[in-house]
Amino acid sequence: MYLDSRDRRPSLTPQLAMRVAILGGIALLAFALIFFRLWYLQVLSGESYRAEANDNRVREIKVQAPRGEIVDREGRVLVENRVGLSVKVSPGKLPESDAARDAVYRRLGRVLGMRPARVERKVERQLKALPFSAATVKQDVGTDIVAYLLENQDDFPGVEPERVFLRRYPHGDVGAHLFGYTGEISPPEIKSERFRGVEAGDRVGKTGIESQYDRFLRGRNGATRVQVDALGTLRGDPLEARQPQQGRQLRLALDLDVQSAGQQALAGRPGAFVAMNVQNGEVLGLGSAPSFDPNLFSPAISVPDYARLNSEDAGRPLTNRAIEGAYPTGSTFKLITATAALEGGLITPETVQYDPGSIRVGGVTFKNAGEVAHGAVALRQALSVSSDVYFYRLGLEANGSGDGLLIQNWARKLGLGRPTGIDLPGESSGLVPTPKWRDDLYKRELTDRPWSVGDNINLSVGQGDLQADPLQMAVAYATIANGGRVVRPRLGQRIEDSTGRPLQELQATTARRVKVAPEHRQAILEGLRAAASEPGGTSTPVFADFPIPIAGKTGTAETTSGIDQSWYIALAPYPNPRYVVAATIEGGGFGAETAAPAVRQILTSLFDVDDSGEIPAGTAPD
Repeated sequence: MYLDSRDRRPSLTPQLAMRVAILGGIALLAFALIFFRLWYLQVLSGESYRAEANDNRVREIKVQAPRGEIVDREGRVLVENRVGLSVKVSPGKLPESDAARDAVYRRLGRVLGMRPARVERKVERQLKALPFSAATVKQDVGTDIVAYLLENQDDFPGVEPERVFLRRYPHGDVGAHLFGYTGEISPPEIKSERFRGVEAGDRVGKTGIESQYDRFLRGRNGATRVQVDALGTLRGDPLEARQPQQGRQLRLALDLDVQSAGQQALAGRPGAFVAMNVQNGEVLGLGSAPSFDPNLFSPAISVPDYARLNSEDAGRPLTNRAIEGAYPTGSTFKLITATAALEGGLITPETVQYDPGSIRVGGVTFKNAGEVAHGAVALRQALSVSSDVYFYRLGLEANGSGDGLLIQNWARKLGLGRPTGIDLPGESSGLVPTPKWRDDLYKRELTDRPWSVGDNINLSVGQGDLQADPLQMAVAYATIANGGRVVRPRLGQRIEDSTGRPLQELQATTARRVKVAPEHRQAILEGLRAAASEPGGTSTPVFADFPIPIAGKTGTAETTSGIDQSWYIALAPYPNPRYVVAATIEGGGFGAETAAPAVRQILTSLFDVDDSGEIPAGTAPD
């Protein structure tokens, strides 16, 4: 044989060999990576993925947790839970056909007094959010409805009554503004960091203490684990259950007796009251009238009822006047003017000014109440008889001294024109009017004139554009009473377990301090004591025979409605006050006629004294 010279196959060059080797190596590496990845998934991670696959067959159905109770300082229940009955629809037991399901909704709507379309919307919306939990159609239904549904179960497939926890306020409208109410969490709230872990359908605090301490009061829901198939249909019996945990108990500094006495003292008249410890800011009573029954919100308030509670004609019962009221304070503001004048060097406690009954400034005559002339008076007597002219002169002089903000600066130092920081939502700042504030309004054509000296004269006696609420005034009086500490009012005392065992003390932040000379403080307190005890004192007829010695100040504020607003603020017991009580009544007239007797009623409960004395009619005006 011989080689055919025409068969000339190409030889394997080094370059070609290198390319083949590289491609082979890449292929081998790729196969190795695939092999090791499969080995990792099957051998090392197999159990983990098997568990996840099992979890895809398991769903959790929420079991509602009861909220914690709220008790007063003595442990008396203020807010508790009650068991109610709700009507729910279980998705796994509803008819599969649309027609049969619609028929169930129609029958259920007739029983519950609801339109079938509304029943369907509520069910579908909840099932869309939580496909495997029962959808609540109506809460707090009567036992007769539940009995009917159970007796006719064949006509209501998938409809199941269930026990739920609802809030109960056993004292009705007493303390309603403090406690607030709960409601179903809203879509914006559920996205908030504050409500992390809260699910659709859960009830959370909406206002008041229920809102402020919601994270403690809110319990931890339990769950029942169930099996479902690929279509989401329930299969078999429940696997296990996690029991719900009740929320923590909240103990307040509030005294139920004092709170009840305050509400009774207002007697439904529009107004508010505060009773507070002057040393630590603990609030023993705080109320507003007209009030409302928070049980209306448990479980859900009707649209007409909610509209009524916000109505001006009904007196806006949802408004907490104790922390939201924007009132002129009348002569109760004289404590602030006196402090400013003394500390600003305008007067000393012994400075005498002549009060002829009126003064004329810039063509305007400013008069005493009743045009009474008090003659020559120093600070103590000016406070006792409530000489407006004495304080008009201080307002006039303060307007032209320094920056002209002497009274305004001291008002802010003592807590006006800013929130007090009480542990309640919705507190307003109020307003201490200044030249800049009014001049800005004038430039924007929101008022008819710029600031004038008359504005400062009016401010000196708590009139004009001043806006304050009883809690702010209570803080101001407490500051003078305790030697210069601007306390932060506090309702919450501590967090407890369900047995009352303390878990966490709720401490207020450190109080601000303002420097008030002891002799100035003493002169003011002596003037307030004389006003409640000596002949000619504006509230002496109300408190002369009261078992506890008090110092106090009346106030009668003119309002835009033309009806005077009644104020009274008391410090007791004198000379070392432990409590301050402030009350205001809209349209109440002279401070000594309505607000002072209301404060006396609150003090009677606060000190637990037998007060059988009668309050004379026709007391001194102010």
